[in-house]
Amino acid sequence: MTMQSLLFRLTRARGEEMTASLWSFVYFFALLAGYYVLRPIRDEMAVQVGQARLQELFTAVFLTMLVVAPVFGALTARFPRKRLLPWIYGFLVANLGCFWLIFSTTGQQNVQVGATFFVWVSVVNLFAVSVFWSLMADLFDTAQAKRLYGFIAAGGTAGALAGPSLTALFVTVVGVRSMLLVSAAFLALCIVAITRLRAWAERTGATGSARDDAPLGGSMWAGIIDAVRSPYLLGICLFLFGYTLLSTLLYFQQTELVPAAIKDSAERTRLFALVDVAVNVLALLLQLFAFGAMMERLGTTFTLAALPAVAIAGFATLALSPTLATLVVFGVLRRAGEYAISKPARETLFNILPPEQKYKAKNVIDTLVHRTGDTASSWIFAGLRSAGFSLTAMSWIAVPISAMWLGIAVFLGRAAQERPAAPVDAHAVASH
Repeated sequence: MTMQSLLFRLTRARGEEMTASLWSFVYFFALLAGYYVLRPIRDEMAVQVGQARLQELFTAVFLTMLVVAPVFGALTARFPRKRLLPWIYGFLVANLGCFWLIFSTTGQQNVQVGATFFVWVSVVNLFAVSVFWSLMADLFDTAQAKRLYGFIAAGGTAGALAGPSLTALFVTVVGVRSMLLVSAAFLALCIVAITRLRAWAERTGATGSARDDAPLGGSMWAGIIDAVRSPYLLGICLFLFGYTLLSTLLYFQQTELVPAAIKDSAERTRLFALVDVAVNVLALLLQLFAFGAMMERLGTTFTLAALPAVAIAGFATLALSPTLATLVVFGVLRRAGEYAISKPARETLFNILPPEQKYKAKNVIDTLVHRTGDTASSWIFAGLRSAGFSLTAMSWIAVPISAMWLGIAVFLGRAAQERPAAPVDAHAVASH
C-alpha cells in the first residue's frame, strides 16, 4: 500500500479534499498542542489559588465571555473572515508574549497572576477552538464532515498528546515561562494553516468561499438571539450545558482529591500532564478507527448518547469508590469520549447552518453557554460543600443529571436526522 493510498484511507478524503484535510489536521494539531502546553500549568495554578476561590475564577471566566461574545459578533459583522481569523491568532500570540514578560518579572507563584492566567487560558481555549470549528463548518458540508471530521479531530488529539508531553518533559528543565513561548510558536503555525485553507477554498470553490472576502454583517447580538430563538440551536445549548455542568463538578472533585493524595506541586503538575497523555492516546485511537464507523453504522443519535451513558456509569462508580484512582480512570474515559466521539458528532450539527450562524451563534454556544455551565456548577458545588454534602453525595446527584443529559442527546440526535437541508436565509433557520 502506497503512502498516498494510506492517507486516503485514513482521511476518507476524496480528490481535492486531501489538501484541506491535511491542512485542517495541521491547524488543529498546532492549536491544541499550544493549548495543552499551557493546560498543566493552568491546572497547577488553580491548585495554588485554592478550591475555596475556584467559583470566583469560573465567575470571572463567565463575565469575560459576556464581553468576548458580542465583541466577536461585532468583528465578524465588520471584517472579512479571510483577514479576521489570522488577526485573532496573532493577537493571542501577542498575549502570550505579555504573560512571558509578567512571569519574568513577578513569577508564576503570584496568586493574582495565577488567577489571571487561569481566566485567560480558559477563555482562549474555548474561543480559539470555536473559531477553528466554525472554519471547518464553513469549508465542508454535512456529508464531507461525517467523512472527514474523525481524521481532522485526530489532528487535535495528536496535538493534545504532544503538548502535555512537551510540558512533562521540559517544564522542570526550562521553567514555566519558556513553555509559554513554545505555545506561542504553535499558535503562529495556526495562522499559516488558515492561510493555506483559505487558498484551497478559493481554488476549489468550497462551501464557505463565496462570502469569504465580505463581512458577515448583521447585529453583534445576532449569535445570542439566534441561540435562544432557534429550537435546534437551543437543543445544542442544553446538550453542551449538561456536559459542562458535569465536567465542572468532576473538576472540583479533582482539586480536592489530588492535593489530598499528592503533596508536591511538581508531582501534581506531572500527574496532570500524564493524564492528558493517556486521554489523548485513547482519543486518537477512537478518532482514527471508531468515529467514522459509529456515525455511518450507528448514526448521530447513538454517537451523541454514548458519552452521557459513560457519565451515568462513571459517577455511580465514583460515588461507590471516591478515590484518586477512580477519578483518574473515569476522567480519562470521559474526556477521551468527548474529544473523539461526542465533540466531532456535535460539530456535524452546525454544517447545515448559514455562515452567520456558523460563526456568531456557534461561538456563543461554544463559549458563553459553555462557561455559563461552568459558572453555575461552580456555585452549585460550593453551595453543596458549604451545606455539608460529601463528594460521594455529589456524585450520586450527578447520576440523574447524567440521565437527563442522555435524554437531551437522544432528542437532539433525532431532531438532527429529521431536519431538512440547510436554508439559505438565517432567519429561516431560527424560525424552524
